[in-house]
Amino acid sequence: MSLPFSLPESTTISRRTLLKVFGVGAIAGVTGYSRFSKPQPAVFQQDNLSLPQTLTESKSVVVVGGGLAGLACAYELSRRGFVVTLLEKSPQLGGKIASWQIEAAGETFRMEHGFHGFFPQYYNLNSIVNELEINEHFQSLNFYAVIYRGDQYKPEIFRPSHSAFPWNIIDLAIASPNRFQWGINLTKIKHLQVFQAITGFEREKNYRRFDDISVADWVASEFPQGLYDLYFLPFAKSSLNAPDMMSVGELMQFFHFYFFGNPEGLAFNGTKDDMGTSLVQPIAQWIQQHQGNIVTDATVSDILTENGKINAIKYYVGSNHSNVPFWVQRNSVIADEKTAYFGAADEVFAVASGSEEAISLTCTHQGCTVKKAADGKFHCPCHGAVFSADGKVLKGPAQRDLQKLRVVDKKDEELQLVAVNADTPAPQTITADYYVFATDVPGVKQLFKQMSGDVDQTVRSQVEKLSIADPFAVCRFWFDRDFEWSQSNFTSLSGYELTDSITLYHRIQQQFIDWSKRTGGSVVELHAYCYKEKQFPTQEALLTTFENELYEIVPELKQAQILHRELVNQHNFSGYPPHSYADRPESSTDIANLLFAGDWVKMPFPCGLMERAVSSGLLAANEILHREGLQRRSLLSVNPEGLLQI
Repeated sequence: MSLPFSLPESTTISRRTLLKVFGVGAIAGVTGYSRFSKPQPAVFQQDNLSLPQTLTESKSVVVVGGGLAGLACAYELSRRGFVVTLLEKSPQLGGKIASWQIEAAGETFRMEHGFHGFFPQYYNLNSIVNELEINEHFQSLNFYAVIYRGDQYKPEIFRPSHSAFPWNIIDLAIASPNRFQWGINLTKIKHLQVFQAITGFEREKNYRRFDDISVADWVASEFPQGLYDLYFLPFAKSSLNAPDMMSVGELMQFFHFYFFGNPEGLAFNGTKDDMGTSLVQPIAQWIQQHQGNIVTDATVSDILTENGKINAIKYYVGSNHSNVPFWVQRNSVIADEKTAYFGAADEVFAVASGSEEAISLTCTHQGCTVKKAADGKFHCPCHGAVFSADGKVLKGPAQRDLQKLRVVDKKDEELQLVAVNADTPAPQTITADYYVFATDVPGVKQLFKQMSGDVDQTVRSQVEKLSIADPFAVCRFWFDRDFEWSQSNFTSLSGYELTDSITLYHRIQQQFIDWSKRTGGSVVELHAYCYKEKQFPTQEALLTTFENELYEIVPELKQAQILHRELVNQHNFSGYPPHSYADRPESSTDIANLLFAGDWVKMPFPCGLMERAVSSGLLAANEILHREGLQRRSLLSVNPEGLLQI
């Protein structure tokens, strides 16, 4: 996903004029480096080089969660001689960058959760790519654009540059066809405060000042409207957090990481193949080749704790059936004349009228809650799996039927259920010296529900307070023809009801390039970063809006035939709402041998998106290395502080 900045050189207006207009002439004189002297990345936790690199005795670690955070943690610990076991609930690794096989237009393709951009300041992610020697899996997208709905703003075209602050602001203004619509007037106190805030980042002070207000509320009065429309709104949404639900403190951190503190410029790469093939599989293969054990389709059923630490984890492979009866209350939200629903959130059960059997609505692929469609079938809104009315798999990527349960007892508005399958094998038990929870937010909350014994209440409270952002959706279309397109192959969109970006996969990923050459067709993806569920409550509402907006964006496609469309819809991205920073858990916890990793962890240096996930995993690994007396991995970031602190 792109960020709305760039630094080109061509101009029809002088730099001297812009320095005067935006009041940054003095700034350029006090920054301490010239346009041609690039700042260096900041190093976090650099240890004495005399410390040993690898273990001399056997130590074990269990990492729960096989997304980027868990993979990065397992990778680093495997490098240092730890015996690592990685447990992943899904049949495939990768989390939000996972890919899986689908059938479309009569052929087999790899589907994923949408386009991801790899920025040059992703130092820690890129260091793993370099160590694995897989740089050839990535390619530059050369330039990208932001298109605005309507005719108020012209498209912004962003090209690679290596200008750091304040020259990136000047270059941005020089290249922008909308520069005179920014609306910045530094003689206004509000505008000056905005400029000072985004250029004077200091982590703790930033959150103290700005974590109690949402972006939407912050910009509601006396904010430069053009600046918001052109940059702040697209940027906030590309964080996968909606402006009304995102802390200004977090937005400032994102701005600093991607622009004001970034010495690398804003060119970015994409993968030549799907993310699973290009990045996830190479990391996983390296772990497995170095004593690591990876278990997919694994559901944690019990976490045993005693005396302030974890003793063991129990898990099932391929099934999460429990032979222990449990009670569930009637669900008051979901209504159906022929079906009664019990439970809530990710544990909902459907009971047909007059039946003594219940069906779990937890998708057996990744744990999303399936929904009944008009045809009576159950559809997974996340990855497109379809189940029959009695729970049988009709369409993947799910591989197992929905779980069936027997009604044991009834009491007012409650049911007691037990798994129908009485032959469920005993769970496997694993013990380790350290445990790392590296799941998404719903996953870590579920893990704490499985904890028995002595559990630190502060840690439990921190986990319970974690937030989930609004859902995001991706719709990929296969058409029978190609079309003219003058913008970038990945383009940000602003002002549309649902759509935030468009990606032409038949021009950037090899599997779709090959298909397009054979058939003359095109593969186009629309991405909604954070939509309101009340506005789009069903898959059909999403599909219809995506399709209508695609025809508005690319009118030529109205004459094309849709060969296939694939919807990915998930509600599991980390939320960064106001008032959340103080209680956000850190990597180390008060449970002695438990560490956290994930983009929901409080980070001690600026980072975002994939880099935040990877950095959190390496930070957890570093804490374990430190406790074992080993040299920590040097973690890099942009300059941790802004240049214009006040």
